[in-house]
Amino acid sequence: MKKGMMTLVMFLTFTLFADISANFNFTTNYVWRGMTQTMDDPGYSGGFDYTDDSGFYAGTWGSNVAFGGAGLELDTYAGYAGTSEMGFDYDVGYIDYAYPGTTGDFEEFYFSASYDGIGFSYYSPVEGDADYLEVSYSDDYVSVSYGDYNTYGTNFLVAYAFPLFGYDASIGYTSFEAEEGTEMEDEDGLVFTLSASF
Repeated sequence: MKKGMMTLVMFLTFTLFADISANFNFTTNYVWRGMTQTMDDPGYSGGFDYTDDSGFYAGTWGSNVAFGGAGLELDTYAGYAGTSEMGFDYDVGYIDYAYPGTTGDFEEFYFSASYDGIGFSYYSPVEGDADYLEVSYSDDYVSVSYGDYNTYGTNFLVAYAFPLFGYDASIGYTSFEAEEGTEMEDEDGLVFTLSASF
């Protein structure tokens, strides 16, 4: 919680120098890399982002969760994003996943690149070998992705985005296939999400 408050203070300090935005999301099931984080119950999340004209950004984001004794996820991240001379969009950064009151915190470095709707992302943990690789395609309405989470399993998502009462909405089908030898179970289902940005 202290980390989140410090991040919020940082954003309020930067308001004179850069662009600050906020977001809030409701989803019927908070699914991350194909796995439910709320035991198939609704998720409520929101965050703040600071962006600079140079391409540097930093942010914090939180959500309710329900696993491993955790009730809250609080992420903080920072990175650099831009577009190459060849038209490739890229993003490189660091993210800390915190679950107050538990010992489940972990950190990752990430890199992503996209061109004409086709994307590639790679996440590498600071500790351990549970790296994550994802390929995706998206346009203004449809997005499709496939990810491989080492030691956990693979996931697939197809979603359709549309405006709804002035907000951004999407409905998608998500599935997760657990890696053999783990105690995890396969998952799948439909997820509806409503988002607002300020």
